[in-house]
Amino acid sequence: MIIVNLDVIMAKRKMSLNELSEAVGITLANLSILKNNKAKAIRFSTLEALCKALECRVEDIIEYKEDI
Repeated sequence: MIIVNLDVIMAKRKMSLNELSEAVGITLANLSILKNNKAKAIRFSTLEALCKALECRVEDIIEYKEDI
């Protein structure tokens, strides 16, 4: 199972969804889908922009956990 920890990183950086949306150039709706683990896919360019805006690494945002 792939887990998106966008909400955790945003909280650590004290960044709102609106601020991140403006910094990355992604709609609030699409960021919300990512934040709530509803996304089916993510572009590398989006992932790169998120990492840059949040000053983090890919593994801070995306995590893999085995299904039990």
